Amino acid sequence: MSPSPERRWLAFDTSTDVLFLAVARGEQVWTQTLPGGAQASSGLIPAVLALLAEADMPLASLDAIVFGRGPGSFTGLRTACAVAQGLAFGADVPVLPVDTLLAVAEEARWSQVQAGAIAPDAALTVLALLDARMDEVYSAAYRWEPVPGASHGRWQAAMPLQVGAPEKLQMPDGPMVLQAGNAFAAYGERLPQVVSEGWRCEALPTAAALLRLAPALWAQGLAVPAEQAMPLYIRDKVANTTAEREAMKAQIALDKATAHP
Repeated sequence: MSPSPERRWLAFDTSTDVLFLAVARGEQVWTQTLPGGAQASSGLIPAVLALLAEADMPLASLDAIVFGRGPGSFTGLRTACAVAQGLAFGADVPVLPVDTLLAVAEEARWSQVQAGAIAPDAALTVLALLDARMDEVYSAAYRWEPVPGASHGRWQAAMPLQVGAPEKLQMPDGPMVLQAGNAFAAYGERLPQVVSEGWRCEALPTAAALLRLAPALWAQGLAVPAEQAMPLYIRDKVANTTAEREAMKAQIALDKATAHP
């Protein structure tokens, strides 16, 4: 039997204020972290081309271009999708869209494994949280389950993607539930309580996490042609009107007064 081909991936995420970029050739990985936000639209393509050159990997040699499709910053998601499409069209390679909250869950799990807090094959449920601004959070829960007879596991959705007020979030079922993301500084006291601080960890949708997720998603047939790459917004509106913002503030004040008379 001939050996399996060496997989080649390009991965990036611009859904937060950090631009994450990585390329992989088999087991060898190159990564880069740059300022995101408004700078991502101008800096992503030059950074991609430079990292591919460093790895000596032409665009056309890639198996797929992996990108964080959302939820996240509207501008960031449009940037990632547009760049993924443009590069994929030019190189005639497919794209592999990945949910950013799944990448958050994977980054959190990986960091816990590297720190020795959990075993690589331990069952784990992660409530992934990203700051959605406008006094809301993006959330989704995923369960990491061991694969019988294997040294690895697989992710299963435990709660659907949603956006809403931190107080409205529900904890998923499970004895080990880790909250992970970037929402704790802004909404920590308003999020569901955890058993201890050890069950909260800062995590972002890194390109390295996208690369770790890519093989399983590829095997599931989730790569698509460039023209089918679409951002995942969840929230339809970019911004509320002034009246809507004032109404939201009034409702939050009322909720706090009701909860703490």
